[in-house]
Amino acid sequence: MLIGVLLIWLITALGLWLVTLVVPGIHARSTGDLLLAAFVLGTINAIIRPILWLLTMPLTVLTFGLFALLINAFMVKLTAALVPGFEVDSFGNALLAAVIMALLAIAGFIFLQWFLFDAIFWMQMGPEHPSLLGF
Repeated sequence: MLIGVLLIWLITALGLWLVTLVVPGIHARSTGDLLLAAFVLGTINAIIRPILWLLTMPLTVLTFGLFALLINAFMVKLTAALVPGFEVDSFGNALLAAVIMALLAIAGFIFLQWFLFDAIFWMQMGPEHPSLLGF
């Protein structure tokens, strides 16, 4: 369990590092600040984000999940407010960081399935898998 938490923390730190390279309005003064920002972001995502998702569920459903990116951008901006060495210049930069982090998470999910199972398993419809609609 501890190894899994450390692995997720390091992957988040790697994602934040890539975001600081790509987005010009996001800066980390040092590696320690980047690691601290990853820890704070992970803690915020574990505690505050589920509450916000629950409160904004109708809006998230209406926007087909796109409002979740705004929540993630808010989490990045909140992390920047709490960690002195991690700076996000504007909410637009935080939104771009949220999009990049989401794309990295999707790529990581696909890579993990490919690495562990030697294939990528998507939902398959066929005779052995009835459709969701019951036809």
